[in-house]
Amino acid sequence: MTQTPSAPDIAALKGKSIHVKELLTLFGLRNRDDQAVLLVGQALKDAGLTTVPSFATCGHGIPLHIQVQETIAPADAVIESEADEGEEDDLPAGALPQQALKVGDMLVGKGGFVSLEPTAQLSTATYLMRQHGFSQLPVVASTTTLHGVVTWSSVVKVYETNKSLTLANALETDVPVAEEQHDFFSILPRISEKGYVLVRGSDGAFKGIVTASDITERFTVTARPFFMVGEIELRLRKCLGTVIAPEAIKAVQKFKKTGLVADLTLGAYVKLLDCQQSNNQLRLRAEQNWADLKWDGVDRVMFVHQLAQVRDIRNRIAHFDPQPLPEVKAEDLRKFVQLLRDYVPDL
Repeated sequence: MTQTPSAPDIAALKGKSIHVKELLTLFGLRNRDDQAVLLVGQALKDAGLTTVPSFATCGHGIPLHIQVQETIAPADAVIESEADEGEEDDLPAGALPQQALKVGDMLVGKGGFVSLEPTAQLSTATYLMRQHGFSQLPVVASTTTLHGVVTWSSVVKVYETNKSLTLANALETDVPVAEEQHDFFSILPRISEKGYVLVRGSDGAFKGIVTASDITERFTVTARPFFMVGEIELRLRKCLGTVIAPEAIKAVQKFKKTGLVADLTLGAYVKLLDCQQSNNQLRLRAEQNWADLKWDGVDRVMFVHQLAQVRDIRNRIAHFDPQPLPEVKAEDLRKFVQLLRDYVPDL
């Protein structure tokens, strides 16, 4: 249930460091949605306080420093600290993969290993293959002894050769096997040739199967967010580059102040448009930047909030986590891409 802390409680935050979750809890909130951003921001503003970096757009793991809201700087003041603050787009040391992608990584998120004992009936094998949509079904005794693999092609051969309809007659014995600690890319030629590999663990037990369709699916869920983030950046460059003044761009650039929108990071895009950031001069610039866009039908607070989420997603996928991006995050990207397509239709 939402609750507004008392004035003394809010004033007591001055000089403290607090995380986003703790600040939300103080206000009886669970999620940092648009209403939460407005409520917390207004309460702090009323107390003459602000957060550095901005509560509205910072990453969840970054501590917020509660400080007195600064007065408006002179018009010709040099803005450095706020432009440097919260610059999260450059990957930190260790963000890129520190070891090769393993075969076992491809089993993350998949269901359990389905196999048959060699004493099973062929009809049981074909029933399971139809039920689960399998193209291959391993036949394994006691989880460690491989007898072969049943495929739809091997089943057809039983009928073509008029052999007895037994599981043994339908087995393919030339089975590609890879250890779960093997380098994933080294087994791609075998998957290309056979359509699959069985994965064996360090204890000798078979753990699962990796198929060509698994690779296609994983590529889709892994690569699509990269392309969507790329399209978002491209459309932002297209629309902002024609209306935002070079001096406004320089104000949010951290190192090389080129004044070129093509040189901006996603974090800088947020600062270019964030009308609730703590630095007064950047905030005033952002007000003008937003007015120059002439997007009268777009809620700017929600837009900046969504853009900050895109930045966070971009930083997450750049870590190449074996776990696919959660569908809810992928959906956030799709919605934002569609919004930009509506306002920046032509590339």
